[in-house]
Formats: sequence, C-alpha cells, structure tokens
Amino acid sequence: MWPRGNGTLSAEPLQGFVLVGFQGGPETQALLFAAFLALYVVTVLGNLTMIVVITLDAHLHSPMYLFLRSLSFLDLCYSSVIAPNALANFFSSSKAISFAGCATQLFCFSLCATTEAFLLAVMAYDRFMAICSPLRYPVTMSPSACARLVLGTYCGGCLNSLVQTSFTFALPFCASHRIDHFFCDVPPLLQLACANTALNQLVMFGICGLIIVGTTLVVLVSYGYITVTILRMPSTSGRHKLFSTCGSHMTAVSLFYGTVFVMYAQPGAVESMEQGKIISVFYTLVIPMLNPLIYSLRNKDVKAALWRLGQRHTAR
Repeated sequence: MWPRGNGTLSAEPLQGFVLVGFQGGPETQALLFAAFLALYVVTVLGNLTMIVVITLDAHLHSPMYLFLRSLSFLDLCYSSVIAPNALANFFSSSKAISFAGCATQLFCFSLCATTEAFLLAVMAYDRFMAICSPLRYPVTMSPSACARLVLGTYCGGCLNSLVQTSFTFALPFCASHRIDHFFCDVPPLLQLACANTALNQLVMFGICGLIIVGTTLVVLVSYGYITVTILRMPSTSGRHKLFSTCGSHMTAVSLFYGTVFVMYAQPGAVESMEQGKIISVFYTLVIPMLNPLIYSLRNKDVKAALWRLGQRHTAR
C-alpha cells in the first residue's frame, strides 16, 4: 500500500519499488558505473573461460573441476542477477523495479548465493576424500554421486530462497517504496515494512547463520584432516602442490563466508545499509570476479588446459 500525504494508508496495492543505490552526483555515478562495468565484464569473461576450458579439456573431467565449473556457473548467474540492473540504474531517472521483478531478483540471488555456500562445503569434502581416502575416492565421488551432491546444493539453495522470499514479501510495505540499496535484498526490504519484522529477522539470522556455521564446520573439519594428512607426506613437492590447490579453495571460502556472515548472520546488519552496500559489492561482484583468478592463477592443471586450448585454436 502507498502512504497518503496526511500519513494514512491508501487501499492501493504496492506496484513497485525504487532502488536508491549509491549517493553522489553525476560524476560519482559515472565512476561507480565504470567500476561496476569493469567488475562485471571481468566476472563474465573469467567464469565463462573456466566453464569452457573445463568442458572442452578432457584432462579436467574430474570431480574437483566439475565442481569448479558449477562454481563458475553460479558466480556468473548471481552476478548477472544483480549487475545489469544496477548498471542501468546508475543513469536512470526513475530507478524503478516492479514488485514481481524485485521478488524475482531476491529469489534468484538468494538461490545462487545459498547454493554456492553449500557447493563450497561440497568442494571441501571432495578434497578431503581425494587426499585422506584416495582408495575410496573413485567410488565415493563417482559421477552419479557428484551429480547428486550438486543437485543437493541446488535443492538447499531453493529451499532457503523460497523461505526468505515468501517471508519477506508476505509483509505489508506501506512506509515507503524506496529501497536503500542497489538491488532487492532482505535487510533493506525489512526496513520498508510497516509490520513487526522480528520474526523475519529471526528467520534470516537463524537460517543463514545455520547454513554458514554448518558449511564452515564442514570446511574446517575437512581441511583439518587434510592438513594433518599433508604434513605426514614424505614428499615436499607433493605437499607443496596439495597446499597450493587447497589454499585456492580456502581463499575463496574465507572471502565468501566472511562477507556473507557480516551481512546476514549477525544482529545489527539490518541497521547499517551504507556498510551493507559496500559489503554487498564484494560478494555480488568482487568475489565472483576473483574466483576464476584464484583457481586459475594458482592451479597448474588449469593453466596447462588454457595453454592446450590456445594451442588447439592457433593450430586451426
């Protein structure tokens, strides 16, 4: 519903929202547009390159790289849910988004982000099985088992997304239609509700906290066993290679879980939207851009696959 000028509520249903975005004049908006565009272009190129290389190179058709391809696909998807609309709004006078469009954006973003949290935990489990139980690895991480694990991450992401979206958009939005953010997210939407949002905040902190803590425990336990196993290896070169591979994953995990925890899994995040916008830029654009660089620059197999792909292209 819309507020009338005298402060009473009209009976008209809310038709849409306005994404306020970032403060500043035309020059600031132009600089932000350039930064967002650069981040998004590198994100698209980097993740598409990873998807193409892993798909075309038979040497990378192992569970670890198939999971990495899924990660690149998720990064590509959830940055694309946010960036194009944000770029368009930098020079838009209305910055409007429909009610249905806002709900769809929130659902898709939550689906991709939650799925990625589960997938990072699955990738840690995959490394644990490969290093700590190499004899059982081919059976435990068979193609059918990997497919089920990836499907499970999407099911978990879809469930959380349905809960967050349905709980948020069941609220009456009557105080204002101006979202103090550059995309539709739960914390800024809760600020617009004219009903008690204590239950919504509890659901958000509870579910997101449970997901982050649960997946982080899986990662920490997996890498705890991996570290012990690696340190027991007699080969120094083997230890270095494994630490390098696992270090890439730990870097990606730390960046993603750290920023998401600050935004969704601790009280007080809802009250600080300016800080929230900056944090949101990290997990919607910066981290999806960095993941392909982290995994390719520190991975000899990926660099070799890129070289083979380049050689194959120049040979034609």
